[in-house]
Amino acid sequence: MRVAVVGGGPGGLFVAALLRSADPRREVTVYERNRAEDTFGFGVVFSDATLAGIDDADPVLRTALTEHGVHWDPIEVRVHGERLRCGGNGMAAVERRTLLRLLQERAAEVGVEVRYATEADPDALLSAGADLVVAADGANSRVRARFAGTAGATVETASAKFIWLGTTYPFAGLTFVHERGPHGVFAVHGYPIGSGVSTFIVETDEASWRAAGLDAFDVTQPPGPSDERSRAYLEELFAGQLDGAELLVNNSRWSNFRTLRTRRWTARAGRTAVALLGDAAHTAHFSVGSGTKMAMEDAVALAAALDAHGDDVDAALAAYEAARQPQVARIQDAARPSLSWWEHVGRSHDALPAWQFAYHFLTRSLTDARLRRRDEGFVAQVHARWAAEHGAEPLASPLELAGRRVPGRVVEVAGDAVRYPGGALPLAAGPPGAGPWGLAVTAPDAEQDLPPALDAVAAGVRAGADLVAVGGGTPLTRRLLCEAARLEHGAAALLVEDADADTATTAVLSGRTDLVAGGARR
Repeated sequence: MRVAVVGGGPGGLFVAALLRSADPRREVTVYERNRAEDTFGFGVVFSDATLAGIDDADPVLRTALTEHGVHWDPIEVRVHGERLRCGGNGMAAVERRTLLRLLQERAAEVGVEVRYATEADPDALLSAGADLVVAADGANSRVRARFAGTAGATVETASAKFIWLGTTYPFAGLTFVHERGPHGVFAVHGYPIGSGVSTFIVETDEASWRAAGLDAFDVTQPPGPSDERSRAYLEELFAGQLDGAELLVNNSRWSNFRTLRTRRWTARAGRTAVALLGDAAHTAHFSVGSGTKMAMEDAVALAAALDAHGDDVDAALAAYEAARQPQVARIQDAARPSLSWWEHVGRSHDALPAWQFAYHFLTRSLTDARLRRRDEGFVAQVHARWAAEHGAEPLASPLELAGRRVPGRVVEVAGDAVRYPGGALPLAAGPPGAGPWGLAVTAPDAEQDLPPALDAVAAGVRAGADLVAVGGGTPLTRRLLCEAARLEHGAAALLVEDADADTATTAVLSGRTDLVAGGARR
C-alpha cells in the first residue's frame, strides 16, 4: 500500500509512524510545507483519561510527557484576588517542538519518508497513484477543499478573541486568571510545558479588544510576525500575576476560534481513497478538546481500521468514520457551552463572588454531581458558602422576589403564572398592569437567533419585570437568556426545563438562575 500524508504536524507524523510500524511493506510519505525545525505555538496538553488509547498504540507520547513534560492534578482559578483550586483533573503538557521532534524521530526510525519544505498539491497527489491520501493539513485543508461537495464542511466562528502566547512564569498546573483592566475583562489559560516555559492563552470579548486598541495588527500577513503591541499590553495588564516574568511570542496574533464540523471524513478519486484527520476534519475549543490530542486519537483509529481491514481501504475508512465521528461530536457538543462561557466572561466576572465564579466556570460543561466526583472537598466548600449566605441547600433556599418570599427554588409554571407555596406571580409579554409581574421569554433553537430574545429580556426588565422566565429552545440558549437577565440586567431568572435535581442544583448554585420550574425530579 502506498500512503501519502499531507501535513507533518503531530497527527500526520503519528499516523504515518503507526501505519509503517504495523506493516513495513507500506510505502508512507509525509509532505510538510514547513522546515523540520519550524513550529508555531508553545505547548500541548493531554488529560490523563485520554492517554491510555494513544499509549497502547505507540509509547512516543508517554515518553514525551514523562521525560520532557509536566504533570498536575488540580485546576486553579484566580479571580477577585483569590485563588481557588479544584482537584481530580489529572493532566500533562509538553512543549510542542519537543513532541514534534520525538514524532519526527519515531517516523524516521520506522522508515517513513518525510519531505520537509514541500507544498503538496492535492491534484498532483491524487494523480500519482497512491492508494490512500491522509489529509492532516489543518483547518484550512487544501485536500478537504478539493472534496468540498463531499466533505460538507461547516464553520461557526466565535465572537471572543484569543491570542496564543508563552511566558517564563512557572505555573504549577492549569491555571485560569481573570483581570478587569481599563478596557474590559481579559482571561488567561496558563499551564506549564517544561523547560521553564508556560503556555499563556488570553481571551476577551471583541468590545474590550477594540477598546484596548489591540485591533491594529494585520492578521492577514503570512505566518511569522507577532503582535508585539498586544504582548506589551497584556504583560502590563497581568504584571501582578506574572511576578515580573515576561510574555513570549511565536507567530502570536489575535484570532476568533472557528469550530469546524465535517459531514464526511472520507472520499475517493479514482483508485485513490482520501481520509481527513485532525483539524482537517474537525476542531473543538481548546478549553475542552486539545486539537493535538484529537488528531492523535484520529491517527490511532485510522491505523487500527486499516490494520483490521487489510487491502479493503473503503471498508477501513468506513470503520474509521463510524468509530471517530460520534466521539468527536460529543467533544464538540461539550465544547460549545464552554466556548460560550468565554464569550461572556465579563458579566460573570463582574456579578459573581470568587467562590461562585469558580464553580460557575467549572460547571460550564459539568453538573454538581460530576464535579463532586472529581473533588468532593471543593464542591462541599461551595455548598457551605451558599448555605452560610442563604440558610439552606440551594433548592431549599428561600428567595425574596418583588416583596414576596418564595420558600424554595423549585416552582411551577401553570398557565400564565409562576406558582409556589403561598403565592403566585403573573407572567406576561409586557406589563399587565399594577403589581409585580414576570416576563415570559421563549428561547430560540439556535444561538444566531438569540438577539431578538435578548432584546426582549432587556426591554422587559426596563419595563419593570421582576422575573424573567425562560423556556423553549436548547439548554444553551435557555441558559444564556437566564444569565443575561440575572447577571446583566439584575432581574431574577426562572429556568423552565424538565431538569433533574442535580441539574437544577447546578443551575441555582452557579448563579445561572434563581428558580427552576418543570420538575427538578430526583
